[in-house]
Amino acid sequence: MHPYKYLHYFCGKLILVNLIIDRGNTISKISLYEKDEEILYQITENGLLALVTDLLKTYKIDQAIYSSVVSDNFDVTHYLKENIPFFIELDEKTSLPIKVAYKTPKTLGKDRLAGVIGANYLQRGKNILVIDAGTAITYDLIDFEGIYWGGNISPGLQMRFKAMNHYTSKLPLLTPEGDIPAMGYSTETAIRSGVVNGLIYEIDGYINDFNKKYANLFIFLTGGDAFFLAAKLKNSIFADTKLLIKGLNRILNYNADL
Repeated sequence: MHPYKYLHYFCGKLILVNLIIDRGNTISKISLYEKDEEILYQITENGLLALVTDLLKTYKIDQAIYSSVVSDNFDVTHYLKENIPFFIELDEKTSLPIKVAYKTPKTLGKDRLAGVIGANYLQRGKNILVIDAGTAITYDLIDFEGIYWGGNISPGLQMRFKAMNHYTSKLPLLTPEGDIPAMGYSTETAIRSGVVNGLIYEIDGYINDFNKKYANLFIFLTGGDAFFLAAKLKNSIFADTKLLIKGLNRILNYNADL
């Protein structure tokens, strides 16, 4: 137990305030927790340091965790280290409540790690496939014993649309919104159907394959495109766009209690 925690009371009950920061490729997600209960959630594309500074003026934060998939972290991490009593930046040396069997933990994406830890915390004792549909789409497996084995990385929905446009001279840049027939009847519908249906077939294929290999498999779908894709999948999944945040909060509480 770290010795510098501030004490807070709500209705006579001792509470601790956690700041959770998930810095992704395109957006950053910020959340405040009282143990396991979320009390604030915000998303920002720019101005992360300014937002964090404002939060510390409004809330008395006891502990924080910072996870980032980009490299320009010094401004935020330096501020957090200077202003929060207990701070950890998630890396390969961070103590975890699961066992990692991944052979190159130093190169493992923090978002992938947080996702499987969040899933394991919410569905303990189950084999779980975590599908994170963000800038890239990742497939990660954690088994019923809490052992993370690894997974696969594939281009995400927006990346596929951009690649079709970037690597050709005539194909337009499209978005997922619009008609998505089984077979395209125009260039636009052909691109949209090819990208969206192709990704749906990919996800359903992974789920079908993993269901054959792992008993009572539970599937989490998270990421920015989770709800868009969830309605189109044939397999039963549980969509939770805050799975990574929940995983980071679990890691923070675990380390604070060591």
